[in-house]
Amino acid sequence: MKKLTVLITLIFFSLSAFAQMDFSGEWAPVYHEDAADRIPGPELGDYMGLPLNSAALLRAQSWEAGQISLMQNQCRPHSSDYGMRGLGNMRVTRDLDDAQEWVAFKTFIAAWGSERTIWMDGREHPPEYAEYTFQGFSSAVWEGNTLVVTTTHQKANYHRRNGVPSSDQRIITEYWTRHGDVLTVVTAVDDPVFFTEPLVRSQNWVLDLGQQQSSFYCEYVGELPELVDGKVPHYLPGENPYLDEIATTYGIPIEVLSGGAEKMYPEYQLVMPEAESSPLMCTVLCNCQGFADC
Repeated sequence: MKKLTVLITLIFFSLSAFAQMDFSGEWAPVYHEDAADRIPGPELGDYMGLPLNSAALLRAQSWEAGQISLMQNQCRPHSSDYGMRGLGNMRVTRDLDDAQEWVAFKTFIAAWGSERTIWMDGREHPPEYAEYTFQGFSSAVWEGNTLVVTTTHQKANYHRRNGVPSSDQRIITEYWTRHGDVLTVVTAVDDPVFFTEPLVRSQNWVLDLGQQQSSFYCEYVGELPELVDGKVPHYLPGENPYLDEIATTYGIPIEVLSGGAEKMYPEYQLVMPEAESSPLMCTVLCNCQGFADC
C-alpha cells in the first residue's frame, strides 16, 4: 500500500510538472504563415479573411495612409493581439514569489519597447471603467500543457495595418503550447464592434539562444504640412481610388476583397462571382514565403 501511495504521488507531481511548461527564453518568429501580411504589410483594399461587419468595412475603405503621419499615431505601438503577429522578436521571463510559485510571466518585444504582464495567480480582471492600454490586462490558466491567456482592456487599434479597425471592447484568447524549441500561439479575437464572429489565427516561434534585443526609440515630429491645419486624411465613402487595385493585379473578384465571415468558408466558392479581369504579371510580393523573400 505504501508503494502504491508513493507511485501515485510521483505520478501526480510528474503530471503537474508536465502541465506547467516554461516559456522563458528568447524567441524568434517564423513567418511561414501570412508572411506578406505580417512583414511588408497588407495591400490597400485587401480585407479578405476577416469577419468584418459593415461598420468595419466602412472604416477600412475610408482609411488613408497619411493618418500614420498624424502625431498621435506616429509612435502608436502594436497592441498585444497584433504584436504577436507583427515584426519583432520576443523575450519571455517568469516572475516567482517567495514560495517559488509562478505568479506571472512577462513578454518583451523590441518594437516600441512593448512590455506585457500575463498574471497567473488567479486575480480577476479589473472593472470596465479601469484604465485601458495597448497591452491590456492578461490573465492565464492551464489546460493540460496549454496555457490559455485572456486579455481585456486594450485600447482601440487595428486588426490589419491597412485601416481595418479594432475596438476597445475586444476580448483576446490565446493558446500557448510549447513543443521543445517551438512555441505555437493560437489567437482568437472576439470584437463585437467590428466582427460578426471571432477571428482565429496562429503564429509560431523558435527558441533563439543567441538573440539580442535592442532598445526602441520613437520621436514625434511634424511630417506633412497639410496636417498642420488639423485635417485628418481620409476618403469619403466611394471615393477611395485604390480599392480595386488588388482585384485588377491578381484577378480577384472585387466582392471577395470586402471580407466578411461568409467568404471565409469553402462553401463560398459555390457562389463566388467571376473575376472581372485576368491577373497581371506579378510585380510585388511575388515570392513572399518568409522574412527575406518579402
